[in-house]
Amino acid sequence: MDRLKGKVVLITGATGGIGKASAKLFASEGAKLVLLDLDQQKLNKLTQEIGSQIALGLTTDVTNADTMTAAVEETCNKFGRLDVAFLNAGVEGPIKSIIDYPNEDFDAVMSVNVKGVFNGLKSVVPVMIENNRGSIILTSSLGGLRGMQKLSAYIASKHAVVGLMKSAALEYAENNIRVNTINPSPIATRMIKSIENGYAPGASDVVKRKIEKGIPLRRYGRPTEVANLALFLASDDASFITGNSYPVDGGMSAS
Repeated sequence: MDRLKGKVVLITGATGGIGKASAKLFASEGAKLVLLDLDQQKLNKLTQEIGSQIALGLTTDVTNADTMTAAVEETCNKFGRLDVAFLNAGVEGPIKSIIDYPNEDFDAVMSVNVKGVFNGLKSVVPVMIENNRGSIILTSSLGGLRGMQKLSAYIASKHAVVGLMKSAALEYAENNIRVNTINPSPIATRMIKSIENGYAPGASDVVKRKIEKGIPLRRYGRPTEVANLALFLASDDASFITGNSYPVDGGMSAS
């Protein structure tokens, strides 16, 4: 299928589990891609796998507004437009109670997960306004809809992402720009492994089994399952969908 044929898509956090799965799926659906990440070596590998003729990898720090603006400018210089932005970069932070949570770690999580999304919105929206259309997808989390112990910075940041989505969706609806969040949890990626180890160092399998028991489908999700939803929201199939959050959580939010 060619659900994204002719569209230019920018993805942050492109070399992580969800970012990589989405990049490959979007490419198979006809998109041209601009892939942003901090790890240049992983970016080079991913762009080679997808094909350098349709994928451009740019080392970018989402917490730096100037580098995000430069990445969007390079996107337009390379491909002439920007149709979809998947603002997916995020970090989990340490597993600690609120009173033990280091201020510097709280600031670091908020910087990537909230300021990074804010910088992304400020960079991509003006280009989409010029085209009078666009789709922006923000990666929040099930933690953006509910609480969780010992992940206060992450939970707060992902709630903030939902708030940014709602504001942006209302502000730019008149420009035919759609904005939605995907709220995954838990997905079989590096992040969930880190969280498992944070809760029980050296006994991550115990934590995994406990988490899986709380999932109605009794398993972790796959990055491709998140990518499938991102594809739908990016495509014209979702042309009347904006301002909402979509869990990919095996039924956890039903309880």
